[in-house]
Amino acid sequence: MDGINIVQVILILVVLVNGLFAIRFVLDVLQHKEELKEEPGNPVAMAIVSFFMFFLSTFGISDFAIGSSLYPKAKWVSDKKLPGTLNTECVIPVAVMALAYISSIEVGLLTLVTAIVCQVVGAYVSPRYVTKLPANQIKRFVAAGLFIAAGLILAGKFGIYPSGGELSSLEGGSLILFALLCMLFGALNNIGIGSYALTMATVYAMGLNPSIAFPIMMGACTFSVPIGSMQFIKLDSYSRKITLFTSTFGVLGVLVAAFVVKSLDVSALLWVVVVVVLYSAITMLKSSFNKEK
Repeated sequence: MDGINIVQVILILVVLVNGLFAIRFVLDVLQHKEELKEEPGNPVAMAIVSFFMFFLSTFGISDFAIGSSLYPKAKWVSDKKLPGTLNTECVIPVAVMALAYISSIEVGLLTLVTAIVCQVVGAYVSPRYVTKLPANQIKRFVAAGLFIAAGLILAGKFGIYPSGGELSSLEGGSLILFALLCMLFGALNNIGIGSYALTMATVYAMGLNPSIAFPIMMGACTFSVPIGSMQFIKLDSYSRKITLFTSTFGVLGVLVAAFVVKSLDVSALLWVVVVVVLYSAITMLKSSFNKEK
């Protein structure tokens, strides 16, 4: 199978898997129209936030970090439904990113398939456990995710982020370790700790060439997130309203970023994001311990 055919197969599978999620989500919205109307959130504010969140996400600013920081403050979603919402809201925008940016796949096919399958397994299994966690524990997991996101941003800013190597694939023990980590990242994604940045750091740290590693990171995310998100829909543990707005206005943000703006200097903005994310993480952590007392 040559490179072009692999790209075509991957993109077709992206459409099929994410299309299945879209059908499941639409059916759920139609079945719960009245509940959706009663969910909190100003429609205009949600539309603007959704657009800019995924506009910035296209340039590498984590939508998980923004959503985790913003939604609890705005009281748009309960603590229990926050992890599910962070996942369901990004499914369609991330699929559009994948379709817009995956133009070639030069990484080893076994490495790519391992990343995708293992993250899908982790994402499929974990939601049923996440929904049973107490709200305080969910807050602490989300806070941990925010600290990790801030740490990765700072690592990049100070030049201590793994730089990658020249490998195009992994073998033997390295591939087994990568498989286990991908399964863990798929599970962590469902408690609000975004898998994309963790996968990227792992890919670079294990010596893969950064220029060919993009399909691993984007492919693993765009297959595992919809699988986990369908479990959150089944368990009724997500915000339909937020997901509806991000699936429309968030997609518009991705399209504008990908085909109109194309490049953006987010260097200064990343400092603002770090401050907001750290403040939100500390506030969330304090709140979880205060409620426990």
